Parts: sequence; structure tokens; C-alpha cells
Amino acid sequence: MNMIRTAMLLAAMTALFMGVGYLIGGSGGMMIAFVLAAGMNLFSYWNADKMVLRMHHAVEVDEAGAPEFYEIVRGLSHNADLPMPKVYLIKSDQPNAFATGRNPQNAAVAATTGLLERLSYEEVAGVMAHELAHVKNRDTLIMTITATLAGAISMLGNFAFFFGGNRDNNNPLGFVGVLAAMIVAPLAAMLVQMAISRTREYSADRLGAEICGAPLWLASALDKIARAAGRIPNQDAERNPATAHMFIINPLSGERMDNLFSTHPDTANRIAALQAMADEFAADPDPRAASQGQSAPRQAPPAPETSAGPWDRAGEKAPSPKVDKPKSRPNPWGRNPTGPKGPWS
Repeated sequence: MNMIRTAMLLAAMTALFMGVGYLIGGSGGMMIAFVLAAGMNLFSYWNADKMVLRMHHAVEVDEAGAPEFYEIVRGLSHNADLPMPKVYLIKSDQPNAFATGRNPQNAAVAATTGLLERLSYEEVAGVMAHELAHVKNRDTLIMTITATLAGAISMLGNFAFFFGGNRDNNNPLGFVGVLAAMIVAPLAAMLVQMAISRTREYSADRLGAEICGAPLWLASALDKIARAAGRIPNQDAERNPATAHMFIINPLSGERMDNLFSTHPDTANRIAALQAMADEFAADPDPRAASQGQSAPRQAPPAPETSAGPWDRAGEKAPSPKVDKPKSRPNPWGRNPTGPKGPWS
């Protein structure tokens, strides 16, 4: 199903590219746009993940550079039966994260420094489990290709003003066509992001909660990220709005119109779904085992104290996580307790 969805998206993006080319340069512009779109489709399949990581100045880290963060991803990857992805950190105060890559064998997960500094160990585990769920569901290919091509369409619209007003071109609509390309192209880029079904976020939330074993960890993280994203700008995301749909929470500030075209479900609805899932976990100690015909229950200790929020209810239980937490964490995200955190120190 994902392959069909990807093919349909690529076809739609190619048609949109050709339409903008036609508005700018007539039949000749349409053919040029077709060639460019075909080349970008091929390029995006193999290289879009690298481009997105470069756009956000992501730095690859290993176990030495970010020991606990790396260990979280490794443990969750094992839980999800996935190969270990590459792990990246992004220097940004806004807590957020995304996954990318054309398949699980070539996947990468990235988190901002703000995520590691503002969220608890358990909440970070919930977020990264969500991102690995995207990898397991193979959402990352279509998400990454969309980011690349939507950005290219917006750029093509910006070029329309400079190259579309020439009287000698074959533009059948003249300056009206140029204006249409300038206005329609950026809006179309945002609509393309909406074409990525919002249901994939609910699906990734549910699978991510199963991977880490605690829906309330992810619920707590979503609440914190959503509140912080509204007041802490992510400059790289603002410069590259076509990548907004890749993040776990929309990273764009309220200064833009992007909220009108948000690719993310309402955070309160996502939290409510995770609360309901926590109730399911309490009733069925291991829904994954039940789905596989197993009946061994899991012990369910109380939800961690660090996940305070509106979803906390007296006496509520959460399943035991499968990520081992170190006994001592004087500095969870790096080896230098006094200096900056991460590979840039």
C-alpha cells in the first residue's frame, strides 16, 4: 500500500511541476519541468534524506558523543525488530524530532538538543519510539520525498516572477499565468504536505507506544513539545517549511499561515488517543503478545513521576518499559557535565 501511495504522490507532484512550468513558459516550460521533475524524483529516492538532514544542520552522533540517547535508540530498535538507524542531533532549543530514510535499512532518526534538555528520559524514549514507528511503517520514504519536492515547487514559484514575464516565451496566459504560478505554487506545496495522511501520526503514536511499552510517556512528551514549539522558534524549519510534516509536532511558529495547512492532527486528540491506549494496556497487560497468540502478562508499575500532565490520573498504571534505564545519570546526554551538551562541545 505504501508503494502505491508513494507512486501516486510522485505522479501528482510531477503533474503539479509540469502545470507550474506550463504557466511560466507554455509547452516548452512544461517539458522542461517534466524533465526536472523526473530527475528530482530519482534523486529524491536516493538522496532526499541526506538533503533534509543537511537543511537542519544535523550532526551524526555515536555512543561516545551521546551515550544515553544512543542507547535509547538502540534499545527501542531492538524492541521494534529494526536495524539500528543512524542517530543525529540538531542544535535547536525547540524540542522536536523526525525520522527519514528510504527504508529501514537506510533510516536515520534526529532529535533536537532542546528535546534532550527539556524532556525526561522516559519522554525522550516515547518520542524516539514514535519515530521508529514511522521507520517500521515505511512512512519515511514518502515523507522525505514530499519535503524535497514541495520545497522545489515553492522555489519554482519564486522563479516565476523573474523568468515568466518575458514576452518571447510561450506562456499562453501571459502575466496572469505568472501570477498564478507565484501564488498557487507555494500554496500547492503546503497542500502537498497535507496529502500525507494525518492518520499516519495516529498510527505511529500507537505503534510507538507499543514499542516503548508506555503510552503516557509519549503523551507527556507531545504535550511538552507542542507547548514549547509555539513559543520557541526553529529557524531551520522556518527557512524550510516544506519539511514541517516530518517532525513529531509542527515546528513552525504561529507567525505564519502554516497552521491553516497543518499536516499534524490536533495534539489534544493525539493525547486522548494515547490515554485510551493506556487504559487498554491496563486491561490487557501486553496487547502485542495477545495479537501474536501469547498470553504472558507484563508487570505494570506506576507511570513515571516525570510525565506530569493533564493525562495523569490517580492510581493509573503504565506497562513496564523495555528500555533499561542506567542507575546513575549525572549528565544523561553527554560526557561533559559542565560544558555544552552534544557533539558541538
